[in-house]
Amino acid sequence: MESTFVIDVFRPEFCNDVINLIVGIQRDEFGVAISAEDQPDLAAIPEIYQKGAGNFWLSLVDGNVTGTVALMDIGNLEGALRKMFVAPKARGKDVGVAQQLLETLLNWAREHSLQRIYLGTTDAFRAAHRFYEKNGFEQVSPDDLPTAFPRMSQDTRYYRLKL
Repeated sequence: MESTFVIDVFRPEFCNDVINLIVGIQRDEFGVAISAEDQPDLAAIPEIYQKGAGNFWLSLVDGNVTGTVALMDIGNLEGALRKMFVAPKARGKDVGVAQQLLETLLNWAREHSLQRIYLGTTDAFRAAHRFYEKNGFEQVSPDDLPTAFPRMSQDTRYYRLKL
């Protein structure tokens, strides 16, 4: 069982830990052929995510990164949910890391007057699909995505939440 976690805003000293968590889950757990170099946004979190109505949050246990979520401001009062990853040992309803990360993002989005949140994911992340749907996200076709939505080549499934 995890120790108590805290949600905090990303700071540059956590950059390597964030990269290791995200790439590790993508590659080792889900077999997605992707590297840190394929995701240059991870080396530029303040410039990419922490501007406009966007931000990037971490869950921390004893100072160690156990989860991430990002909100990218894509204009037109819309945001893109990106980089939601939770370490295997920090997953599950009983721990609540993913739910707290999402609630932090949604509260921030509402406080910054966003009206819609979009996200892309892969078919492999089935538990993520259930999680997003449980939280009110509706699946949409790629044609329904705003032109400013940042598409990733690995994404095959898309969701929208109206705030």
